[in-house]
Amino acid sequence: MNGSLDMIRGPEQHPSRFADYFVICGLDQDSGLEPDRFFGDSLQSTPLDRAYKGTVLGHYPDSVPWNHFDKHAVCMLCLPSGLRFRTQKHSIEPSFHSFVLTKEDGHRTYGFSLLFYEECRNKKICHAMQTLQSMHITELSSGQNGTPPIPRRGQDGHNTRSLPRHFKLSAHSPGAALGYYDYTKDKLLVTKSISLLCQQPYLHAARTFLTNLYKCVPRHPGPGLSLESYVYNLLYNVPIPLPGKSLKFFVPNDEPAKVPLELVIHQPTLPEELPMLDYPLKDVFSWLGVDCVIQLFTCLLLENQVLLRSADFQKLMVVSECITALLFPFSWQHVYVPILPASLHHFLDAPVPFVMGLHAQSEGGNLKIASEANLCYVDIDKQSIQLPEELPVFPHRLQFITEIRDLLNKFKVPHPDKTDNMAINYFNGDIMTSSLTLPGSGFHHPRRKHSLHDVLDWDRPDPEPHSETLQRIVDIVKRTGVNLGDIDSVDKTTKEKILTAQEEYHDTLIFNNALREIFLNRFVQIFSSYEHFVIQPSQDKEEWLCNRDSMHVFDKATFLSDQPAQHLPFLSRFLESQMFASLVDNKVLAAWSELDPNIRVFDQRISQLKQKVGEGIVRSPCYEACQAITATQKLLEQRLNNVELEAVPPTEILPHRAAYFRSFPLLDGVALNKEPTQSLLRSRRGQKQWKYKMKMIEASGKLQTPQESQSPRPQTKFSTDMSPALIAQANWTFVEKLLKDCKSKTKRMLVEKMGSEAVALGHGGEFLSDVEENTLVASLCDLLERVWSHGLQNKQGKSALWSHLTTYQELDECNDATKSIDPNFLTPDIVEKSSNKFFGFPDLLVSSIKSSNIFEIASYLKENFNDLSNLALETEVSPTRGRERHKSSGERKSVGPEHLRPLPDSLIFDIRNVQAMTDIKTHIGYARAWVRLALEKKLLSRHLKTLLSDTALVRSQYKRSAFLRCEEEKEQFLYHLLTLNAVDYFCFTNNYPTTKLPYRVVIFPSRKASAATTTANSWVAISGTLCETNPVSIPKGALEFVFHHRNLGVLSTLRIGHDNTGLSPKWMVEHIVVRNEVTGHTFKFPCGRWLGKGIDDGSTERLLVGALVPKSIDNEELVESCSTPPRCRSPSIPRRITLTHIELQHMLGEAVNAIVKFHYRREPQDGSLTALLCGESGLVPSLEQTFLFGFKSQRLFGKNLYVWDYFVRVKENFEISLLEEMDEYSQRLSRDRRALTENNQRFNILRSYCHLIDQINTCSQALGKDGKFQLFICLGAREHLLHRMLSPMSEARSTVDMYEEISFLRSPQLLTFLIQILEPLDEFHIVLEKSLTQGISSIC
Repeated sequence: MNGSLDMIRGPEQHPSRFADYFVICGLDQDSGLEPDRFFGDSLQSTPLDRAYKGTVLGHYPDSVPWNHFDKHAVCMLCLPSGLRFRTQKHSIEPSFHSFVLTKEDGHRTYGFSLLFYEECRNKKICHAMQTLQSMHITELSSGQNGTPPIPRRGQDGHNTRSLPRHFKLSAHSPGAALGYYDYTKDKLLVTKSISLLCQQPYLHAARTFLTNLYKCVPRHPGPGLSLESYVYNLLYNVPIPLPGKSLKFFVPNDEPAKVPLELVIHQPTLPEELPMLDYPLKDVFSWLGVDCVIQLFTCLLLENQVLLRSADFQKLMVVSECITALLFPFSWQHVYVPILPASLHHFLDAPVPFVMGLHAQSEGGNLKIASEANLCYVDIDKQSIQLPEELPVFPHRLQFITEIRDLLNKFKVPHPDKTDNMAINYFNGDIMTSSLTLPGSGFHHPRRKHSLHDVLDWDRPDPEPHSETLQRIVDIVKRTGVNLGDIDSVDKTTKEKILTAQEEYHDTLIFNNALREIFLNRFVQIFSSYEHFVIQPSQDKEEWLCNRDSMHVFDKATFLSDQPAQHLPFLSRFLESQMFASLVDNKVLAAWSELDPNIRVFDQRISQLKQKVGEGIVRSPCYEACQAITATQKLLEQRLNNVELEAVPPTEILPHRAAYFRSFPLLDGVALNKEPTQSLLRSRRGQKQWKYKMKMIEASGKLQTPQESQSPRPQTKFSTDMSPALIAQANWTFVEKLLKDCKSKTKRMLVEKMGSEAVALGHGGEFLSDVEENTLVASLCDLLERVWSHGLQNKQGKSALWSHLTTYQELDECNDATKSIDPNFLTPDIVEKSSNKFFGFPDLLVSSIKSSNIFEIASYLKENFNDLSNLALETEVSPTRGRERHKSSGERKSVGPEHLRPLPDSLIFDIRNVQAMTDIKTHIGYARAWVRLALEKKLLSRHLKTLLSDTALVRSQYKRSAFLRCEEEKEQFLYHLLTLNAVDYFCFTNNYPTTKLPYRVVIFPSRKASAATTTANSWVAISGTLCETNPVSIPKGALEFVFHHRNLGVLSTLRIGHDNTGLSPKWMVEHIVVRNEVTGHTFKFPCGRWLGKGIDDGSTERLLVGALVPKSIDNEELVESCSTPPRCRSPSIPRRITLTHIELQHMLGEAVNAIVKFHYRREPQDGSLTALLCGESGLVPSLEQTFLFGFKSQRLFGKNLYVWDYFVRVKENFEISLLEEMDEYSQRLSRDRRALTENNQRFNILRSYCHLIDQINTCSQALGKDGKFQLFICLGAREHLLHRMLSPMSEARSTVDMYEEISFLRSPQLLTFLIQILEPLDEFHIVLEKSLTQGISSIC
């Protein structure tokens, strides 16, 4: 700037001032002593240990139009521990801390406070303290308090009838006298604070100014400027530099007689540099260590609740400011209270994400944390962290940590290692138990304690760790003659020279810049292509804003499809965060207005990256270190070393000033409220004065405060006067937010799930990945925890929802014990025959009960404890067939199960099932498992309605303002959850693979008596998406039984067979039904074929492909449909040809197309390929129909012919051809090399075909001819043999004998079609289930 500009007055100048207010807080000697009731029961402490109310003694100027002065909030944060009294026996060093005030529009004002003690010379106050001291001693001596005083650390508590030893001035306990005040001997000291309120957080400058201003209080007459002169100069003559500029100004020196001290402040240039950060990141890593910071950083990105704890207020502020600054270009969108005053501890009950700092001397017993499932608790002083449940790993975490540690080592920043951190936790007893709330996720689960309140014991001393190994090392060193003191002295000599305060500040800025560039580089690498997935609006701005909640602005599914699989757990959750949504919204809004400054910096970094690596959307999955540090560091150093602007030095503004003061005085309000007519700056180059324009100049770059770059969000205003109306309003805000979150989450789950199901049905579009679906379900679990935590009277565990469920269960069991029990409660369909049926009990037990003449007790046990069979450890058999044998032939109308008893759908039943899961260790885990189970069973809304119907229980556990006691909102909440019943979830089945579950198998044989039984030993083996069973024996004479096995997942195939022993082994099975007795999912496996030698195709083992039975089909319909022969046999459909060759071509094309689509999906489900191969309209039945088309005769000499018979004959033809080709091999070798190559290909095809046929005949002796054909097609697809074998088969001699000319194998056009339609299967690596392969390995 090289000219003079007129100053513009008014609100427009507020971004330019360094400070808005100078504030003095302390004791109002006129109002006397008033205890601060927010700091617990002060009467239990000595008067010197109690907190008293402070007040704002003065603030200068009186007001500025752009920043209203809130004296309650300012005093609360300037004196966060309240007014404290001490004597000369205490340590009374001044302390500094900063704080932040957040207004309702989201605008932040930064405060800086210096706390110090001054002598209280007011005799009334001293006498009042002496009186309180005497009263306290008298009450302790007489026992009126009922409890002994709470001693401070290092003091022993005593309770005697005479003067307590706590106050005896004993030489053996020097700390005991600290709590005693003697008016005649002691000086009474009281806290006072001097503070600055600023728009920008210039920490170093503010601390230097306040510290030196306190030191410059004239204690004796002498030279020097008045305090008012320094304050006036800072308030009115020191502006904030323009972007890219630096400014020198003057502050008091550490002694009044010295000349003013020079300081430099600066503003970065956007978008070339990152926004300003004056807080030292070095300190954060020194206090916490790299691992702890990265975990905390991850928690913030996923918008968990973060609670910081320290005995130093400044540490709370530094960690909060630094960790939120590392989020750039994203910004924290939720509650932000780095220093939580005692009067606002009820904010911890807020069921919303927050960052809050809690002082270590706060009362832990009165704290209530809403939900610990999402809580990240960091103890800064102990360097420990407790993480929320199911926290995913930040992408490239290990490489990221290595890069950060290299930078810390470069700048010689001390930081604790991970092993040191774990050792500290171990010695403090803080090693946390493993969380198994999601055992199937496959990710590392952080450890956490049983309860946060276990570590909120502020007064517990830190035990010193003792290491025998370390002591041995020390002893060995001493024996070698080496003096450890010499080692320390050598280390000290190697240290570098001591930096000045200004040099250390510059070093801090350079380190901040380098570290923040590393963090920003991570986001640039991850989201380098984010602009391609931003959905630009087609409406105008007003319409877009009105419909924002219902619009998609980012293609999350497509973005996630390009990311490495190991990063999906973190990214899928982060894309759902408010901070990511805010960034994308600002990007969209740039179409109508100026782009957000944060995004401009971010976009420029991305453009720089693309200039180096190109415009590709998909980035390399390898870790790439930051390359932008050097360029931005040069800009920073150039600005700091070449200061262009200089503020005018302070001059005396008081004509007559006091010679000296005994304490920090109130300042001259008249002089400090008089604004100057112009603000003078001096050019560093020309050394001439010129006027500085206070208004921001658009051409020079618009200066924005950190608040202007963030999305304005309503914040709760600080006030000590928390009236019931204000508290009610805050609670109502929480209720409305919870209801809104419920609506948005359920809507998102419905839209995404319906979208995925539409893709599965072939309707196009992108589908929801399993990872993202699991993330949405997990967020629903978090929402339910927040709802159940809101307004809770007394927290009983980590999970408020699970506590409510178990309490309901206990009350239900107590009530049941006093009621008459309905013996037909769980089996309403068999009331009339209850005395004749003993489902769920072994025959031996039933017979023993009958023999004891307690038949009615047996019936009662059978009916009332049927649901317990689902959780039992022994396999139970339902002897359906055994009962049928006792009936006469005239009575028996049909053979097979008459009823498939429905599962209980009660709330208690599902609670018990979850309690039986042995792989879950925490209450949070039980709650999430219950939510997933209820959601999968489509009973979530119904169960919660049942739970909340016990109004007496709800009233006893929740406050009147709680969400669960707001009737209208509660009904809407349950309605939104009810809408989730429109889609199917497997969120319980897919996420607990190690849980042992009961499965009920019901076999429906033929209605013909001769085909309904077998004398052979039968078995079943079931496969699912997670695992498969070994053969499970079917109990003799049973058509229904229960077995227990590790979670199979979604069932896909069932193999049934027998050993063909006994007099009548042949068995006709129509259907088999398998039901998961916990989730209620029922799978139907159609068969319709014989099992036995000498009948049908001679198979004693069949593979059945299952289908999930819809919930809309009740048990009676299912039993009726299973009692009739299936429309489709297994493994093939009826061989009677009714289709034309055109229809067969269409059918085969659809089957191949389905397999191709399956392999092009992003995350195909494991079990669905089996259905596409062997299920109805799959590849196997389609090819069987194709091979049967044009078959000359299906019977030869009274014997059925199968396609497999043709395949075997072709194999014989191929073997003859192979022998002939071997004879001609030598002749072709010498004649034609090209013909030899073609012959080798043909030779390999024939040899592979024959080998595969031999393998199937050898390994699958129990299979029939249709089963062997099915196995051959599946293995042929795996070995890429299907389309290659068709040409040689068409030339085989058996083809002419067994097929007509219209068949696919003899018609050239149809043969060409068949080869071309099967050829695309070569592109895929087809992986078959173990149940399909019969143990035959690949021949490739």
